[in-house]
Amino acid sequence: MRYFPIDSSLFVQNRQKFAAALKPNAIAVFNSNDIMPTSADGVRSFIQNTDFFYLSGIDEEESILFLFPDAAEEKHKEILFIKETSEEIAVWEGPKYSKEEASKISGIRTVYWTREFDKVFNSLVFEADRIYLNTNEHLRADGIVETREVRFLKWCKRHYPLHQYERASPIMHRLRPIKSGIEVELIKQACRITQKAFLRLLDFIRPGVWEFEIEAEIYHEFLTHRSRRPAYAPIVASGPSACILHYVQNNRQCADGDLLLMDFGAEYANYASDLTRTVPVGGKFTPRQKKIYNAVLRVQKGAVQMLESGNSFEAYNKEVGLVMEKELIGLGLLDAEAVKTQNPDDPLYKQYFMHGISHHLGLDVHDLGSKYRKFEDGMVLTCEPGIYVKPEGIGIRLENDILITGDGPVDLMKSIPVEADEIESLMDK
Repeated sequence: MRYFPIDSSLFVQNRQKFAAALKPNAIAVFNSNDIMPTSADGVRSFIQNTDFFYLSGIDEEESILFLFPDAAEEKHKEILFIKETSEEIAVWEGPKYSKEEASKISGIRTVYWTREFDKVFNSLVFEADRIYLNTNEHLRADGIVETREVRFLKWCKRHYPLHQYERASPIMHRLRPIKSGIEVELIKQACRITQKAFLRLLDFIRPGVWEFEIEAEIYHEFLTHRSRRPAYAPIVASGPSACILHYVQNNRQCADGDLLLMDFGAEYANYASDLTRTVPVGGKFTPRQKKIYNAVLRVQKGAVQMLESGNSFEAYNKEVGLVMEKELIGLGLLDAEAVKTQNPDDPLYKQYFMHGISHHLGLDVHDLGSKYRKFEDGMVLTCEPGIYVKPEGIGIRLENDILITGDGPVDLMKSIPVEADEIESLMDK
């Protein structure tokens, strides 16, 4: 792997927490992701299932995790199945995990080849009353593509129809939002790589460059520092494209006078970072651009202070909305009297700030976590206010990653320049 080894205690502890949440005499099974095909004989780069990685640390395809905390024999409480290598695979793809390597990474003593799964599973499944199966229950998930998890679910229910079945996903949604110290350090490393990329861009951006050239600079810096890829498709949006929230075409030429909105983040060891910065292509904001920019920055600074234990998304979003209303009135974009009589279920500020202010961050850029759960120490949330004035061709968003602690919010991106004057000064150099 390109990333440095992770202490296996992370995965041992994660499994312990998961096992403690299971009902008595239950089995749980997690599958790795598939290698996704393109066309002909092409494939995409492998990206691991994040639940599987959270519990095992194994970053390879065709792997299975079997958990049976109440098993009669100690060696059956945790079993890892990995893809068996061969001389042919070694020649064409390179070496795969050995059993010893997989055991060291995961902290699991019992390791079999994946081809042995059916036999081993069948020998143990009748000792259990329940089987926990995992599916993607993220609210934004699109289930069009049948995953290895879904195929296993169908196989398991077909072969063992009389067992009681349970959902593993609700447990994962409870566990994953709270980050351990090791996880926080991995996210911090992803943020440091992202910072290097942003500083590189400040030296590169100028009128005439293409958005995809900027994207190439991002990839260069990520790959140079052991990130395998962006945590999500980078948004490099200049001029009017900055008002398109999920613009990923990145095919426009940047012009003098444009603002450039860049939303990108490095992945490191499967953990995500998520940064947004908006800079003037020509190196200087116009007075109007700077006024709106500073309004967004004030909203962000105020919102960060609200990210504390005990607060809730509902209260947080409502309070941020009030701050945003005040800023939009000051910018002449909203009328104060109209705001007083607005529909509270459809506030006027959403004309200019139409997306959420924060989301969980971790192994997924939109990480697991319930919008109804109050904030707790150990959660990592983004903070990303924006103002989009389409008639003026101005789209500004600022985003940092925030760790909630008992001593208050900790900005994991505090060292990444954000003040308008500092941005101008760095671009002038």
